[in-house]
Amino acid sequence: MLELGQNANAAPAGDLIKDVSEADFMAEVIDASQEVPVIVDFWAPWCGPCKTLGPALEAAVEKAGGKVRMAKVNVDENQMIAGQMRVQSIPTVYAFHQGQPVDGFQGALPASEVNRFVEKIAALAGDGGLGEAVAAAEEMLEQGAAADAAQTFAAILQEDPENAAAYGGLARAHMALGELDQAEAILNGAPAAIASKPEIEAAHAQLDLARAAANAGPVDELAAQVEANPDNHQARFDLAQALHANGDVQGAVDQLLDLFRRDREWNDGAAKAQLLTIFEALPPQDPVALAGRRKLASMILV
Repeated sequence: MLELGQNANAAPAGDLIKDVSEADFMAEVIDASQEVPVIVDFWAPWCGPCKTLGPALEAAVEKAGGKVRMAKVNVDENQMIAGQMRVQSIPTVYAFHQGQPVDGFQGALPASEVNRFVEKIAALAGDGGLGEAVAAAEEMLEQGAAADAAQTFAAILQEDPENAAAYGGLARAHMALGELDQAEAILNGAPAAIASKPEIEAAHAQLDLARAAANAGPVDELAAQVEANPDNHQARFDLAQALHANGDVQGAVDQLLDLFRRDREWNDGAAKAQLLTIFEALPPQDPVALAGRRKLASMILV
């Protein structure tokens, strides 16, 4: 992420992807989002991360096939908009739907997470109410009503058999019910057209973590083993699994990063593999995933 400053150039334009200025921001973003969600990319030509994120966003938007549009705002040429949106560093991305900002993130993301973000926003588009149904099912799942969520996700798949969000949600609902084999069967049965979608990949990662959690030991005992011998890598790895199983995702990431720092090659790179699984299972803009990826990358480059 870079601090705001300097000069400007034009960005690509088209039916789905447009350069937007202060003069047409209201029409191209606020008004247009009443019909279809609009993702706004605040960028500048001098911003290195923008040169990575911008093309990834454009590719994902084009792949969505008209369910979402993209507006590119050069902050050097449109400082008033940047100020109104409280953009303090770039790249910054906001998504608008029904005239309101509904999601966003700062900094460059891996392509898989960019795709997941765009697909989530695209799901808000008019689809016979299925986007709203997915959101309702997700809320049920979050509130602990896993059985009701499973029924809703299954009903959505009756209407749209290639709805990746519903497939992933149905698998996660069965995980929440403790039915890991059923969740695996659902994911393995996903149509080939969506098998590599971010929602499916994230659910696979969550299933791996759920299986690991089933074999996790007591946190207190494992923490004591690590404290007694900080170079007991197996105990530290097991502690990370136990922490994650108990809902302490940040604690699990911290332990795995420490293990990677101590011995990145231990057990065929198990620490890195487990970290990537955790990151894949988290939402794209989750702060634990974003910070963890940065720390892991900095260690790899040392």
